[in-house]
Amino acid sequence: MQRLIEKIVEYQNPTVAGLDPKLAYVPSFIKEKCFEKYGKNLEGAAQALFEFNKALIDALCDIVPAVKPQAAYYEMYGWQGVKALAQTIAYAKEKGMYVITDGKRNDIGTTMEAYAAAHLGATDLEGEEVEAFSADALTVNGYLGSDGINPLLKICADRDKSVFVLVKTSNPSSGELQDKKIDDKTVYETMGDMCENWGKDLRGASGYSAVGAVVGATYPEMLGELREKLPHTFFLVPGYGAQGGGANDVKFAFDKNGIGAIVNSSRGIMCAWSKEEGSSEADFAAAARREAIRMRDDIRSVVGKMKA
Repeated sequence: MQRLIEKIVEYQNPTVAGLDPKLAYVPSFIKEKCFEKYGKNLEGAAQALFEFNKALIDALCDIVPAVKPQAAYYEMYGWQGVKALAQTIAYAKEKGMYVITDGKRNDIGTTMEAYAAAHLGATDLEGEEVEAFSADALTVNGYLGSDGINPLLKICADRDKSVFVLVKTSNPSSGELQDKKIDDKTVYETMGDMCENWGKDLRGASGYSAVGAVVGATYPEMLGELREKLPHTFFLVPGYGAQGGGANDVKFAFDKNGIGAIVNSSRGIMCAWSKEEGSSEADFAAAARREAIRMRDDIRSVVGKMKA
């Protein structure tokens, strides 16, 4: 997590671009080129996703510190889509970006060890270790308890990786479970306390640990409450932009030094050209860059300067 914080401070930009590319979001000229070369099939579709992602990464890599590909948007295109996910992660890292794979993985024991090895660690090939996806961080679901988190902690320590645990999510029905109380604490507050405990031996120079929390921008009061109660837990904040959150909602996620959170926008950046007056498909990457700068400046206007 310290590496992410240092990039945020360097760029003075606490945002992450979500790379959740449906084929419908990809400009027609990219799709036509890829379908002509590979066929109108899963391979052609997956290649179109990767070409789209490459152009976005090229446009964003010097102003946005991180990208967050959502695994489901690649898995729906079969193994070819999963290959595009691996290519996207590798390309973003080549360009110096921090990569958060949004997989929301959730299991226990050796199965969770396999997820951890796949996304953050390495696979043992009869004594030789080979990295499969090699993201910097992975979103996970902690609702199986410590059995689902402990297998990740050693990899976080050994390989300088991080996880973001679902705590208070941005979707409208999250309160059906997360707002329920266990004794005098809500479920989301209890999960936040668990994140603090899981990360207690994995804190970096900033004081934040390798175990972060997903806390939605759509619940700003709860963001502020959790920021106060979880001083060592870094937040991944979805819900900005297309889901309705703005700078005045996400400001509660940040500490007195202007750090403590990274805010995600997916469709708002990827599809910026479709909402920008006078913009066209051909301008999609430049429009994404303009929207990323607008988002950065919007958040900086309420957070101020970021200091590690």
